Amino acid sequence: MKYDITVIGSGPGGYIAAVRCAQLGMKVAIVEKYNTLGGTCLNVGCIPSKALLDSSEHYFNAQHTFSEHGIGVGKLELDFPQMIKRKSEVVGVTTGGVEYLMKKNKIDVFTGMGSFKDKNTILVSGEKEQTIQTDKVIIATGSKPSTLPFIKIDKKRVITSTEALELQKLPKSMTIIGAGIIGCELGSVYARLGTKVTIVEYLDRIVPGMDKDIAKELMRSMKKNLKIDFQLSHKVTAVSTTTRSTTVTAENKKGESVEFKAEYCLVAVGRRPYTEGLGLEHIGVSTDERGRIPVDEHFQTAVPGVYAIGDVIKGAMLAHKAEEEGVCVAEFIAGQKPHINYRLIPGVVYTWPEGAGVGYLEEELKEMGREYKVGKFPFKASGRARASMDTEGFVKVIADKETDEILGVHMLGPRIADLIAEAVVAMEYRATAEDIGRMSHAHPTFAEAMKEAALDAWAGMPLNI
Repeated sequence: MKYDITVIGSGPGGYIAAVRCAQLGMKVAIVEKYNTLGGTCLNVGCIPSKALLDSSEHYFNAQHTFSEHGIGVGKLELDFPQMIKRKSEVVGVTTGGVEYLMKKNKIDVFTGMGSFKDKNTILVSGEKEQTIQTDKVIIATGSKPSTLPFIKIDKKRVITSTEALELQKLPKSMTIIGAGIIGCELGSVYARLGTKVTIVEYLDRIVPGMDKDIAKELMRSMKKNLKIDFQLSHKVTAVSTTTRSTTVTAENKKGESVEFKAEYCLVAVGRRPYTEGLGLEHIGVSTDERGRIPVDEHFQTAVPGVYAIGDVIKGAMLAHKAEEEGVCVAEFIAGQKPHINYRLIPGVVYTWPEGAGVGYLEEELKEMGREYKVGKFPFKASGRARASMDTEGFVKVIADKETDEILGVHMLGPRIADLIAEAVVAMEYRATAEDIGRMSHAHPTFAEAMKEAALDAWAGMPLNI
């Protein structure tokens, strides 16, 4: 059978692209090398990590805040294997949902490694070798954890985020290399459960790419509440192991060599595009110096009819960015004229408090020489936050000094991953700070902090501080 579209990779970008193509009347095949659909996000990324983040937060609150609510739990016990089991069940239900979507949209699923024989022929190497004839192809193979050249990932003591989500015994100690989103999220999980966590970071700050005020306040919170030891401005030079421990050697900003010993070393230094084994050389598609596939404004590669989206192309490696590209490429192929405003794709760190941002950073506006004004509102002044004992953090609204148009919104606090959507909607419609400040927000809610920060940015007149 010949297909109009074959999608290689079933992560958020791939399966969404397949669904949208099918909705637009195309005959679609999707190729996945593993036995479960959903890619990194659903299997070993976003979904399982959020399941463990939620479970660990429940445990932490039972330990530290339930008594203030008048709740006694007696002797508190941690069943770590059950926590991992629940995480796996969440993954199973979610990946099963993708299988349902494939059946619902009459998308044929091929299991095995997909590679190009030519631009219209895909070889699927699995339990049996199959060949797919296709008019067009969308590459959506995602990314995998990066490492440093001198670090050997043995998956036993020196691990990546994938193995960190599958441990069956709670470690007493863990050294994490990298204070980005993955390092901070998984560091939070284990620190809440009692693991002694040390995070070693080359830069002088955590979560690079996010607002500096957010990063500073988040680190303060994680140090105070979770007792995480942050070692910033440290260049890792070596990692060694024994059968029961790891030693991370690093150079501090004074040039001194220091060591960090722990049961496990989690390497969280980012991710890199997964393009090995695709046979790109057979069709004349090359990758750039970072392993990414160059594409044009319609996501088409140098070869007509071959497209690429998600983590294998330039831009932030975010599931929701890949999803938007999946929809866009399908609609481009169908002759429509969709668009993505990359400036308005939010970034989120699912620690507690959660952090998120969208639009311009203050540093970027300063570099541009653009005049702006800033409004802030702290959650300690929020009635809803006091009621739930979630008073850390703030909302920060940046607006154009002359026009009052909102240019950026950065938040740290409770349920921020959901609250940032208001900022995205406002900025998509080019709202001013006054617009948001004059809109009614239900009381008491966390969202009122957005209104108050907007009022502060507009005229320096928040109502509750």
